[in-house]
Amino acid sequence: MQPEITFRRLTEDDLDLMHRWLNTPHVMRWYSPGGRTRDQVEQEYLPYIRGEKPTQAYVIMHGNTPIGYIQTYRVNDWPDYARHIGVDDDTAGVDLFIGEPSLISRGLGPAAIRAFMRQVVFGSFGARACVIGPEVANTAAIRAYEKAGFRFWKHALVPGEPTPEYLMRMTPEDLQEDGADETLARSGPAETSVDR
Repeated sequence: MQPEITFRRLTEDDLDLMHRWLNTPHVMRWYSPGGRTRDQVEQEYLPYIRGEKPTQAYVIMHGNTPIGYIQTYRVNDWPDYARHIGVDDDTAGVDLFIGEPSLISRGLGPAAIRAFMRQVVFGSFGARACVIGPEVANTAAIRAYEKAGFRFWKHALVPGEPTPEYLMRMTPEDLQEDGADETLARSGPAETSVDR
């Protein structure tokens, strides 16, 4: 039996791990162009950890092993972004990456997304819809998001982004309709509270 996928809140003790992950080639390609210094990691993630910005930041766990990062936020808590993508008040956004190079392309991403949607985004966070916006050229991520239950919604030009976002959307009903295999992800409670 495969280890469970669970989530725990990101803490200050995770910042060295985040620094390493954000500087791996596969994460730098799509999530962290140019990488991040340790100081940049602190500047970006400490406000989430301390609840100073409206993004909930989590570590993806595979059994007892941290394997990646996932975050959620109410899109309308980030007005500049919300204005460009046009969503209602009950819409969350999600961003994530699998940080461990040996674990990419093994089906853990879709399993983690489905578990996170069930436990956090549509569970404790209470969103009625969720969007994710990969770059159009990031076909591996788009396939993973489709496997998790996301469907193409629209293209959106977002200032500061190098290319239009390929916005994908999911609702709780989409999650229930999609009968994807959940052997890797169990629906247990995740640690929660509220943060992009």
